[in-house]
Amino acid sequence: MRTTFNQDPPPGPDGVLAELAAVRETRRQVERQEAALVRRARNEGIVWEQIAASLGVTKQAVHRKYGGRRRTRATSTS
Repeated sequence: MRTTFNQDPPPGPDGVLAELAAVRETRRQVERQEAALVRRARNEGIVWEQIAASLGVTKQAVHRKYGGRRRTRATSTS
């Protein structure tokens, strides 16, 4: 059984490569959305255990991925 994201992908390797690129972009979007929702959940006081259960992972996994030091953007001083 062949599964595709597009109804009629172009035949050959270019079609498959385009689909893989689309999957990569979708994955990036989902990762950004997940990170934003985890931040929101934490800001609303939701505990790691509840977040982990919603994501189907362990508390340790979600804390390791999102619970580290907050990343700060470097600011240039002129």
